[in-house]
Amino acid sequence: MRGRKPKPTRLKLIEGNPGRRPVNGREPRPPSEKPTCPAHLSPTAKAEWKRLAEVLNRIGLLTQIDRTVFAAYCQSYGRWVEAEKKLTETPSILKTPAGYIQVSPWLTISNKQLELMAKFMTELGLTPSARSRLAVQIPTGPKPWEIDPADEFFT
Repeated sequence: MRGRKPKPTRLKLIEGNPGRRPVNGREPRPPSEKPTCPAHLSPTAKAEWKRLAEVLNRIGLLTQIDRTVFAAYCQSYGRWVEAEKKLTETPSILKTPAGYIQVSPWLTISNKQLELMAKFMTELGLTPSARSRLAVQIPTGPKPWEIDPADEFFT
């Protein structure tokens, strides 16, 4: 598929559908219950899950089927925190036994986890710029999934 990724209908509705393009009334609607935290997450990742899951679920951006992407974000966060702690204990540039200078593996891990977190945060609306594109607006009229396309032909 070429071009931009399609924006989820929920985000279009929250933004007020500024482009006035038709809303996909057939988009799947996952259960709105808050997903449970996976047991395999690190303690730091579980703390991040507890910090954000309720808020994201309340505004409709975290549902049952988003569990995996949110767990991946939380695990990346946990690994980033661990790498940052290790960086406070060790230098960021090391000298190898052969005498070469190399970057600490903890710095590499930290940077990679930050990259992953940035991608997940954009998807989940967790960055200031992602939030700046959202504006809560109470839609007037029927919801897109309540519209029956056959009505315009049979009325």
